[in-house]
Amino acid sequence: MIGSFEGKTAFVTGAASGIGLALARALAGQRTKVMLADIEEGALDAALRELKDSGVDAHAVVCDVSDRASVARAAEATFAAFGKVHVVCNNAGVGIGGPVEYIAEADWDWLIGVNFMGAVHGIQAFLPHIKAHREGGHVVNTASLAGLHGPAGIAPYNATKAAVISLTETLGAELAGSDIGVSVLCTAFVRTRIATSARNRPPRFGAAADEPANPQMAALVDAGLDPAYVAERVLAGIRSNDLYILTHPELRDVVAGRFDQILAAFDKASFYEASAPEAVSARA
Repeated sequence: MIGSFEGKTAFVTGAASGIGLALARALAGQRTKVMLADIEEGALDAALRELKDSGVDAHAVVCDVSDRASVARAAEATFAAFGKVHVVCNNAGVGIGGPVEYIAEADWDWLIGVNFMGAVHGIQAFLPHIKAHREGGHVVNTASLAGLHGPAGIAPYNATKAAVISLTETLGAELAGSDIGVSVLCTAFVRTRIATSARNRPPRFGAAADEPANPQMAALVDAGLDPAYVAERVLAGIRSNDLYILTHPELRDVVAGRFDQILAAFDKASFYEASAPEAVSARA
């Protein structure tokens, strides 16, 4: 577990902007050494200059989280720069929209590669190292409240974020009782650049489909939470070893509605077994 951030080292993906950069700033404010990782080299360089100009012990590495070898190289660069890593923030994420039946396979591949496999790659690159140094640590995976209730029109985003939540829950169960904490961050709209994430789409995933501008979505993002607030919530969650770090309490009823439906389905199952014992016998 992380009692104090001072003197520790953090690795943050998607660190050139949005929540990732806010996490890097917040960690640096706690005298944590930070490795910034991002696929967008120009923005990454600017973020590194900002932190270094503030006296932060920081380095940066270009990293495509969807590429296992790229994450492995970033991990090696981090070990070379700082020796030990204690906090890993698998934060990089991308988004795309459209009806399920029309979303191209390459779009699915891209979101699975970044949103889900990016977290897997980060865990596999750093967790054995954290276990080996025996100084404790914490893994934070950025998911979304969309992974808990599945709004229409963004199926690949919802599905990959739901997968990140399940991955984090599993990792938490595997690390229970150890000195390594695990958290999943679930937000709604935050002022980030996710609406323009196609700017960083690797060529191997093909060209992004032409999509009409979505002023409503852009307005929701622009009106979202300040990433700095989200970063402070994450640090508080790490300190208290919270499995779930949530924002947007106004969406509680939306998520509760999903679980109400699940519980109602269990009630139906119980009623069916009670009212049709012959079916229960056939099942056995």
